[in-house]
Amino acid sequence: MADEVVGIVGAGIVGLAVGREITRRRPGTRVVVLEKEDRVAAHQTSHNSGVVHAGLYYRPGSLKARLCTRGRKMLREYCTDRGLPYDECGKLVVAVTGEDVARLDDIYARADRNAVPGLRRIGPDEIRDIEPHSAGLAALHSPHTAITDYTRVCESFAEDIAAAGGEIRLSSPVTRIHETAGPLQVVAGGQTVRVDNLIICAGLHTDRVSRLAGDEAGPRIVPFRGEYMLIRPEKADMVRGLIYPVPDPRYPFLGVHFTRRVSGDVEVGPNAVLAFSREGYRRFDIRLADLGGTAAWPGAWRMAFQHWRTGVKEMYGSLSKRAYMKAAQRYVPEIGPDDVVRGGAGVRAQALDRDGSLVDDFRINRLGRVTAVRNAPSPAATSCMAIAEHVVDALHGEKAR
Repeated sequence: MADEVVGIVGAGIVGLAVGREITRRRPGTRVVVLEKEDRVAAHQTSHNSGVVHAGLYYRPGSLKARLCTRGRKMLREYCTDRGLPYDECGKLVVAVTGEDVARLDDIYARADRNAVPGLRRIGPDEIRDIEPHSAGLAALHSPHTAITDYTRVCESFAEDIAAAGGEIRLSSPVTRIHETAGPLQVVAGGQTVRVDNLIICAGLHTDRVSRLAGDEAGPRIVPFRGEYMLIRPEKADMVRGLIYPVPDPRYPFLGVHFTRRVSGDVEVGPNAVLAFSREGYRRFDIRLADLGGTAAWPGAWRMAFQHWRTGVKEMYGSLSKRAYMKAAQRYVPEIGPDDVVRGGAGVRAQALDRDGSLVDDFRINRLGRVTAVRNAPSPAATSCMAIAEHVVDALHGEKAR
């Protein structure tokens, strides 16, 4: 319909990608993006490592695998077209133990089924050729893994929406969603916005906003803070691209790794520490409502019981720079605790099911005229344009790509 109005909750990279896709595919549709902060990309988008993933790890056939593969290509084309930073600096996934080497086989098999371009398994000599200061028994080399600036991508998406006649309302937190026989009534920033369809991409608060629309309680968002170390300039050149460990298959986190940023800085991290606030970027940030919400969710206690040893280890690494860098030095031995300073942090919106399972795949619910993106962790930024296609296809009953 030419006079259709679509509301989007959240001006992070997924919400803005969806808004842009609607204006591109449905000319004449009016898009209204509702964002509680005073700027776009305020939380997860601007606090991540800027990596454009190639799709190595994800279960073949899953939404993550399908949308990451397509999303990487789309993002590369978009950045090239708009003159945005995009550097295919490449990535090594390095095995340092016999167990790691066995896991590399599993990752390679998944990556092959996911059509990851240019992936090769290499030995110690080639590791040194690609990353002279790294060490390992074997590695996977992904030459097309890249880095970008997701905040700038977000800002460009917002410009596209505005140029197409859309609107981005900042400082407009959504407090009520009311179903009527006519348009949905969404109260945001004290004003009522009437929309024909609503898409919730609220990141760290997506479960709460989804509940306003009548969605089920689970999965609950449990925040995990990821802390970074910044390598001192005199040793930053020891890392040419991205150096990752072989991830623990029990967790959706990829482990502490070395990441070159488009700014030229090199970071180590992130870790994964349970946060006591959904926007808890500092170690001692506590918000009682957030902490109480986590404690009240049965899945949180089940997760804690199953994984408390890992949790204690992560907390110790958060408090001790030496403990934090001990694991990282297995991959770049010449960079130790004296070579880094504490950097920034991000908070990951990790969905947790009632049974204590960390939700791994993207999860998108449809509730009549409301679409709720309930779980969109990494590689959501890489996949954002493909996620947008997927959501808009479903919104208009079109065949998924």
